[in-house]
Amino acid sequence: MSTLPPPPAVDVIDVRGLSKSFHGRRVVDDFTIRVRRGEIFGFLGPNGSGKTTTIRMLCGLLTPDAGSGTCLGYDIVRETAAIKREVGYMTQKFGLYEDLTIRENLDFIARLYRLPARANAVREAIERLGLEHRQHQLAGELSGGWKQRLALAACLLHEPRLLLLDEPTAGVDPKARREFWDQIHALAAAGMTVLVSTHYMDEAERCHKLAYLAYGRLLSQGTAREMVERSGLVTWSMAGTTLASLADEIRSRPGVEMVVSFGAALHVSGTDAARLEQSLQPYFGRSDVTWMQIEPGLEDVFIRLMVEARDNFER
Repeated sequence: MSTLPPPPAVDVIDVRGLSKSFHGRRVVDDFTIRVRRGEIFGFLGPNGSGKTTTIRMLCGLLTPDAGSGTCLGYDIVRETAAIKREVGYMTQKFGLYEDLTIRENLDFIARLYRLPARANAVREAIERLGLEHRQHQLAGELSGGWKQRLALAACLLHEPRLLLLDEPTAGVDPKARREFWDQIHALAAAGMTVLVSTHYMDEAERCHKLAYLAYGRLLSQGTAREMVERSGLVTWSMAGTTLASLADEIRSRPGVEMVVSFGAALHVSGTDAARLEQSLQPYFGRSDVTWMQIEPGLEDVFIRLMVEARDNFER
């Protein structure tokens, strides 16, 4: 897992007991969190877990039904207008004009922000995101990675103190994803705070802190290392040619809490190390299977959290 330097110890977000319901369903339930200046804080969880709703409440875009707190020193209920002025929000879906060029899009956004030195702000944004040689290209002609750069440039035009990224790399190739994260780390190192929702485990490991939500509830938070250690999981990796036929059989053994396919291997996990090993002992001597105890990964931890979570749409 990545090891990242700790950000400066200044709280940018400090909220307690946030809750939100839609149509009688609680989509965020008693959410409490603190985020420091310069921190990259990742939100993980399945679709419908409340990630986007939570992020929108934190930055004043959505009013909570209950709870209180501050964002950037402003009250999240009473001072939402002030919060919005200092936030950059990048949505999952590209939201700029595809029939305008990169420069025209950025100039339009700069006008909306009423930036006093609009031309300079646009030029600096283009240079910062490496868009110079494409600045006269129509946005609709850009690949997913270049659209992502343009969207990020637009978010940064007004020099926000807090950046919100809602699954920003969905549909983007691995090279563009890596370059994007290099840019995010450079921004954080300069003091910008970043909240990001993602489904990618490699991206989760690049965050300073993580929060895992399922069915509206915060199930775990901390660094990637802390979350793995706190899970108490013991995991064995099984490789061989008979995995499909053995998976259901192994799943029913005492002490086996989770069996998950990972490419050409199975990860078999439980929280009682001795009981798990005893149950797997009969398989260790098989010639068609190789076993190795491994450190559980974030994906193992999150799958277990998801299995244990109670669906808030169950009656």
